[in-house]
Amino acid sequence: MPSAIEQAHRAFKDAGLTVLAVNLGEDRGTVAAWVRANKVTSTVLLDAAGAAQRAYRVTATPTVVLVGRDGLLVGRAHGSRPWMGDTGRRLFEALLAK
Repeated sequence: MPSAIEQAHRAFKDAGLTVLAVNLGEDRGTVAAWVRANKVTSTVLLDAAGAAQRAYRVTATPTVVLVGRDGLLVGRAHGSRPWMGDTGRRLFEALLAK
């Protein structure tokens, strides 16, 4: 079963949700194999030098950073969350409302 954030990507991508998964420090081949094995369809970025990790102050994984349409930080969550539960769905729907 896909991760909750991958499920959110699949459910809300056509409404404008963009999910960028950032891998911290693993090599391209390892990440590519994991993406294939887990059937990940969201974009996965490599952060070999740790620039994104520092910029977004990531201290644990998973970390989800929510950015609004205006480019401003809306929220942050550490650890797994039920993104496809009622509360998560309402959050995405509110963020994606035009």
